[in-house]
Amino acid sequence: MLNYSALYVRLPNWIGDVCMSLPCLHALLNTKLPVVVCARPWAKDLLSAFQLAGFIEMSGRWREDRAHVASFRKKARHTHPRGLILPDSLSSALVFKFAGIPGAGYRDDGRSLLLRWPVSKPGPALHAAQSWFYLASQALERWKLPVVPATLPTTLGLETTGRHEEQALEAVRAAGLTPGGFILIAPTATGLHKGRVKVWPHFDALARQLQEQGLVVAMCPPASEREAALRAVPTALCLPPLGLGAFATLTRLSALVICNDSGVSHLAAAANARQLTLFGVTDKQRTGPWSPNATCLGSFNHWPGLPEVLDHTARLTTESVL
Repeated sequence: MLNYSALYVRLPNWIGDVCMSLPCLHALLNTKLPVVVCARPWAKDLLSAFQLAGFIEMSGRWREDRAHVASFRKKARHTHPRGLILPDSLSSALVFKFAGIPGAGYRDDGRSLLLRWPVSKPGPALHAAQSWFYLASQALERWKLPVVPATLPTTLGLETTGRHEEQALEAVRAAGLTPGGFILIAPTATGLHKGRVKVWPHFDALARQLQEQGLVVAMCPPASEREAALRAVPTALCLPPLGLGAFATLTRLSALVICNDSGVSHLAAAANARQLTLFGVTDKQRTGPWSPNATCLGSFNHWPGLPEVLDHTARLTTESVL
């Protein structure tokens, strides 16, 4: 007889990866067992609409994280938990192992000895969302729990709160905008991919041509990227920073999101917003937005040109009006 007290899940460390792992979280919640999320602090707002049994903030320092998980487990009296570890790191497996939570995860980095249920990766060709959902499905099957849904949905299924909706709408109204009456761009992307810049180089020219057509171009970068965004596109209407849940809602309020392959693309996909994502240094087959409302341009070694982006923008904004 199954007597699991709770399911613990260690989510990935990046915004886009957390978005792509949302179907795993839904599958765990659909077991009707208490679900405790272990993730970086910023994920708490993004996941605040989900009915979780707890949220444990992860610092990335495994001894400190182990202590936090063990303390939470003891206070919650979760005597028979199970753990799903989505990151491939050795440290994430160490946290659950030494917090007394038997875990399932991919057997990378020699982690098999730390995992109760090591799972072999199905192959390199899968999209990240597919790979994590496969892992979650394998774990649930080995725990003799139902896998619902049985296959990966076409949408990521982000849930938002009324507060998220209010904050996004207030930001739109304060800027003099109306829902569906603006194009939201994200002309920045943090970090490099194999030493290469992940930012499409024509955002400024795109914004100016759209504005000449009478379209409103807005952006809402995080505080840490605000100066870079203003340098990249000085003519765009810049909204104040929003929390992740409110920003995801904002993407859905726009007529179209135009962005790099970045966290913004995955937040828009999670909210099922209409988006145009531009690729030039990353692989859209592996990390592209998982959404039926996403259009992807470019490829691993080739950025799309400005005329191509303008043509697709015109088509997609016309469709959004219709």
